[in-house]
Amino acid sequence: MNFVSIRIITGDVARLVGFYERATGVRASWATDDFAELTTASATLAIAGTRTVPLFAPGSARPADNHSVIIEFLVDDVDSVHRNLTGFVADFVNEPTTMPWGNRSLLFRDPDGNLVNFFTPVAGRG
Repeated sequence: MNFVSIRIITGDVARLVGFYERATGVRASWATDDFAELTTASATLAIAGTRTVPLFAPGSARPADNHSVIIEFLVDDVDSVHRNLTGFVADFVNEPTTMPWGNRSLLFRDPDGNLVNFFTPVAGRG
């Protein structure tokens, strides 16, 4: 078994794809107007519209209703990323902070309210 992707259901695919393209620097690959993927070396972030939900099971997912998952991206320099995203990201949850487990993290919300964590491991952690 391989973990392949996380899929976000949204009411506005183009808006959310545009946000993640700008935030990550990764260009999306579009399958349809209702589905796009941002693929990195280690995983894929899939973004799908609400019209795709009934194909799985009607009512099984709702857009902008995540309260438990944090979408995480490993970045080279979280402080530099923070400077780049200032003025673009509307909802920073925290500024770059060094966590007890050794990551320097930047937590913010995407336009649908999903939590996103960009992090950089701190050199020399024990």
